[in-house]
Amino acid sequence: MSCNFNGCEKAVIRAESDEYPGIVTPRDLYDALSDIWCAETCAPRLREKWSIENKTCGQCSITAFLAQDIFGGKVYGIPLGDGNYHCYNVVGDCVFDLTSEQFGESAKSFVYENNPEQSRCEHFKKEEKRLRYEYLKDRLLTKCQKEHIK
Repeated sequence: MSCNFNGCEKAVIRAESDEYPGIVTPRDLYDALSDIWCAETCAPRLREKWSIENKTCGQCSITAFLAQDIFGGKVYGIPLGDGNYHCYNVVGDCVFDLTSEQFGESAKSFVYENNPEQSRCEHFKKEEKRLRYEYLKDRLLTKCQKEHIK
């Protein structure tokens, strides 16, 4: 697949475990999630904007925390001005944003430094978000296990 997310050219860090067969780098994760992201994993407030052409819409926090599970590091958030944050990952000196393409060209102007760290505990206080994360995680594991068996 093509590299469609901010930081993809430097996203060569390795997974910390083999829990998800075939997911070795963030690029692998992006490729796998491209087949999994759906309206059900999209934030409810953004579902009307979600489409197959805009598959990363509303997926940022659950995707960033799933990437953190796989690669470690921290999740940070770019303030969006409406009280929400756009989440991305930092592992060592590797910064990547698997869901940046939902913002189109404006994502190129994002500043990935000096943003507040995001708390999994705080985000998952919203049950719907925790459930979307668990659903995404389950779908990824199922996909990885099926494709690894082939």
